[in-house]
Amino acid sequence: MAQILDPVPFENTETALCCYVNRASKIQVVRITNIQNWYFERVVFPGQRLMFESSVSGQLEVHSGAMASSILEDTIPCNRLIITEAEDEVGAAPVTSIDVMQPVHS
Repeated sequence: MAQILDPVPFENTETALCCYVNRASKIQVVRITNIQNWYFERVVFPGQRLMFESSVSGQLEVHSGAMASSILEDTIPCNRLIITEAEDEVGAAPVTSIDVMQPVHS
């Protein structure tokens, strides 16, 4: 179930349900900073799946780091994280597909 605490503040922009998975072994902080009048930031633990609603033009920044520092590891367009539903071969139940990118590690 998606936990959407900060609803997207615009009506005339296409939005979508997105999913990001932290495949790293460190805690990450993800942010969407390129949308005016909206603040989105979450902590994502290793192995955790984060579902959120965003504008398809959003850019998800993935930050990680050690004590008192933060490193921007990756920026992922939200349109690459969209959850889509398609019917299975029998046509009975929807199957969820998630296009999740792995963060780039330096």
